[in-house]
Amino acid sequence: MSKGIVNSSGNVFIDLGYPSDEAAILQMRADLMADLRRFIKAKRLTQSKAAEILGISQSRVSDLIRGKWERFSLEMLIILATRAGIHVSLKRAA
Repeated sequence: MSKGIVNSSGNVFIDLGYPSDEAAILQMRADLMADLRRFIKAKRLTQSKAAEILGISQSRVSDLIRGKWERFSLEMLIILATRAGIHVSLKRAA
């Protein structure tokens, strides 16, 4: 049995059935985690050095790299991104 192609809403969490308010926060968290992982990879940081820069433990860096998004609040990810020199801003859609 073949399933047709389904167009995305642009937010995978909405597509998975999360309420739109929760999906918006989950998408922001996922985007920030991806940005932080790219930062660590681009700078070729060890987990230990990344922990030093971000001001968290090496085990928390490991959680970040492994995508354990449930262990990071949106607020904490904004703090970590800022420490990494990533400019974070919130924009409202029209």
